Amino acid sequence: MGPNLVDYLLYEKEDNGIVWIKFNRPERMNSLVGTSQMNGTVAKVGEYMRAADDDPDVRVIVLTGVGRIFCSGANLGSKGGAEDLGPEFPGSRGSHEGPDAARQHFFHAFTNLHRDISLIRKPTIAMINGPAVGSGMDMALHCDVRIGCEKTRFVAYHNAGQIIENGGSYYLPKMIGIGRALEFAYTGNMDADTAYRWGMINHLVASEELEQFTRDLCARMIAIPPLVQWISKRVMRAALDSTLETTMVLTSNAGGILNQSEDATEARKAFMEKRKGQFKGV
Repeated sequence: MGPNLVDYLLYEKEDNGIVWIKFNRPERMNSLVGTSQMNGTVAKVGEYMRAADDDPDVRVIVLTGVGRIFCSGANLGSKGGAEDLGPEFPGSRGSHEGPDAARQHFFHAFTNLHRDISLIRKPTIAMINGPAVGSGMDMALHCDVRIGCEKTRFVAYHNAGQIIENGGSYYLPKMIGIGRALEFAYTGNMDADTAYRWGMINHLVASEELEQFTRDLCARMIAIPPLVQWISKRVMRAALDSTLETTMVLTSNAGGILNQSEDATEARKAFMEKRKGQFKGV
């Protein structure tokens, strides 16, 4: 069963195992609809990704934007980013009343929704076709792989008088080092070349080659047994906050289990027969 679709976020499933999730408000620079509302953009990204994660025909999930912008984040001119919300938006996942309103709204609701992306089992790619601003940047950071072009640019929350939120302050020091992360925090802007040199994006390609490069990378991923990818992702993400010894225990346990899987048997057989493997994720 697929997700409940909305027009401002596209869900395009292809027969080759790729799902494209696309921010679809090019006339508004792909800004968010809502913030923590159940049908707000960030919540729908999580819903779409979970639907793709549960679909046995899907192997890779790509997040990108329609037009010249990846995602421009929240609409700073609206109240809570909810300028277009109607009765189909049943409310936010956090109180907006009382002295604790800001924490309720941002941590228990809006910020927590971003983390849903990192919990997806299957490989996720952010194909960053233009500026990724605020929450748009954070969603890209939660993806496993980032591919950019000369139009890619990262912009933090400085114009709104805020710090880097929604997981960005966690990922950035680990991706690019504390000194570079702080430089970005102090300036709030990073171009594509700097992002690539510093390690914030995996690949930097010409904009006209961006989609094909992404498709080629997806094809390479699809050629690998999915269980290997799913378990590698879980172990490596856990290792970010763990020790060498604990990580080695995890890999030793996982290796023994994987060795008995049908996909591992098929992978070895396909290698010996010099053919493409047919994997089922079991």
